[in-house]
Amino acid sequence: MSNGLQEDKVAGKQYDSKLMKRLLEYAKPYWKILLVATIMMMLVTGLELLRPYLLKIAIDDYITGYENPMYEMDIGDDYNGVIYNSKEYIRIDDLDKDQVNALSSNPLVNIVKENNNYYIGALDSDIGDRSMLDDNAYSLFRERDIAGINNISLLFLIAILLGFFFNYGQVVILNYTSQKIIFNIRQELYKHIQSLSISYFDRNPIGRLVTRVSNDTENLNEMYTSVLINLFKDLFILVGIMFIMLQMNVRLALISLAFIPLVLIASIIFRKKIRVLYRLGRSQIAKINSKLNENITGIRTIQIFEKQDKMARDFDEINKEYLETTKGQIKLFAIFRPGMEIIRSLGIAAVIYYAGGEVISGAIEFGVLYAFIEYLQKFFRPILDLTEKYNIMQSAMAASERIFNILDEESFIENKDNPIKTNNIKGKIEFKNVWFAYESDNWVLKDISFTIHPGETIAFVGATGAGKSSIINLITRFYDIQKGEILIDGKNVKDYHKDDLRREIGVVLQDVFVFTGTIEDNIRLNNKDISDERIMEVSKYVNADHFIKKLPNKYKEKVMERGSTLSSGERQLLAFARTLAYDPSILILDEATSNIDTDTEILIQDALAKLIKNRTTIAVAHRLSTIQHADKIIVLNKGLIKEMGNHQELLAKEGMYYDLYRLQYKGSFK
Repeated sequence: MSNGLQEDKVAGKQYDSKLMKRLLEYAKPYWKILLVATIMMMLVTGLELLRPYLLKIAIDDYITGYENPMYEMDIGDDYNGVIYNSKEYIRIDDLDKDQVNALSSNPLVNIVKENNNYYIGALDSDIGDRSMLDDNAYSLFRERDIAGINNISLLFLIAILLGFFFNYGQVVILNYTSQKIIFNIRQELYKHIQSLSISYFDRNPIGRLVTRVSNDTENLNEMYTSVLINLFKDLFILVGIMFIMLQMNVRLALISLAFIPLVLIASIIFRKKIRVLYRLGRSQIAKINSKLNENITGIRTIQIFEKQDKMARDFDEINKEYLETTKGQIKLFAIFRPGMEIIRSLGIAAVIYYAGGEVISGAIEFGVLYAFIEYLQKFFRPILDLTEKYNIMQSAMAASERIFNILDEESFIENKDNPIKTNNIKGKIEFKNVWFAYESDNWVLKDISFTIHPGETIAFVGATGAGKSSIINLITRFYDIQKGEILIDGKNVKDYHKDDLRREIGVVLQDVFVFTGTIEDNIRLNNKDISDERIMEVSKYVNADHFIKKLPNKYKEKVMERGSTLSSGERQLLAFARTLAYDPSILILDEATSNIDTDTEILIQDALAKLIKNRTTIAVAHRLSTIQHADKIIVLNKGLIKEMGNHQELLAKEGMYYDLYRLQYKGSFK
């Protein structure tokens, strides 16, 4: 399956219990701190649900509490009521069932308001039959209500402050933990990518790998922060609201919840529609990253051939496709969210329509209606959140699928269980009947055999694709052969630990990679065992100090990405210094002088004579002038060794080497 099709398939990944279990393994070390965040979240949710109920109590029990019926009794009964005009009044809502039964024969009275005046009298009696209360008397009846409102206000304030404290705590804890988890995943992913064999990078575009490490890990971050715990918060809110509404008024709760099927249908339709667009968008953003990486990496070639417009059109085409997909997502959200708002408004309207009449008739208290409206407002918010969390979850599933595909990749150059120590490698290299192919049976090297003795300088020449660089890749074990055997100091390269082996081999490539940092950083490459004195020593040894000492900050001079501020020759000299700083036993020069001007080449040739002394050296070159003094020259053609000998011997044969030399020097030799 192609990478593009694989991207499309994975982008549509739905919830997978195995993937989720694997993701939760990264959270397992932090389970205690996550438990604290969960407890805080539950407290925050409980405090959120408490606030409307406190307002309901304030309205029904205190703000409009004076309207509630009261029993009128003689003074002396131990009920702790309001004493007014030689009578004691106790509100019916302050009594339990037994007390109500005991006072059922007592007259019921209440207070009503008429023309800004308050009157007390028998329940349902006319104003004319009631006694008007003066301000002092009215205040006497409202003392309990005022005290109650003060208490409710204090509780409300405490709920807000505690809610803020717990919410702040759980947000900080959750984000801290999430960042730690993502840090660990990103580190593991990065280290794993670095450990993969070169063949893996031959098959996978760099832009896609960059997307895995950056975008996909960020998608997991959203899951850990927005879904992992907050999903339980939303479910807790929904269950809590339904429970409270059913406790307050069953009929009103059923009317309120009657609109849930509409919400579920709308959510299912939205989820299916957005999933298609989301899958397409993920595939397109990966293409954008890949194209962007390709264009920036090849910017020199693009500008040389004046292909900026063509590349811009290609990028614009991909970018527009992603734009249209994003527009489609926005349109869906523009329909879904207002649609949910309409359903919520219809639910509130139905509650007001039914409960309004009940409030007027006195069957339902106004505080209950107010609380229901508040709870309905809160009820629809988690449903919206859950729908959007589905997208985050789907994104996380797709991201984790791609990340785990890389982490499960076993394209390694494996070490043996007990590798040989590479102490004092002498540098004898033997190829015995080596066959090698990058893909299946497309052989790049065919039955190759040769021996390089310690301290010898061997050169490989041949046309492009002859297999020269492949031999170097095999010596450094960037690839493993399919047939034959490669020996170093008489031992198979597979018996050595690959890292130890590579430390003994210094490679200078034609295209030198320079990292962002300083000159000395690029020579040392984070090896703290290499001192500043050693850096200066090897730089002088390879004549790199000729350009370094001219820089404003010398060895502390900053270099840009890929060494864009240095010339090709300067980068090559820097690579020589870098290689020699590690003092390798085997030196490999892969077209190392092909990009160097004549003056710089003189400096390099002067250094090479010193470098190759007592060191096995392998050189790959198209410029035959650089290898004339090699102890042995091996001529390759289409994966086969055609000729072998020194410069004079090969010229005398008048074979392939003779033809190559004649082409380069146009007959100006004897």
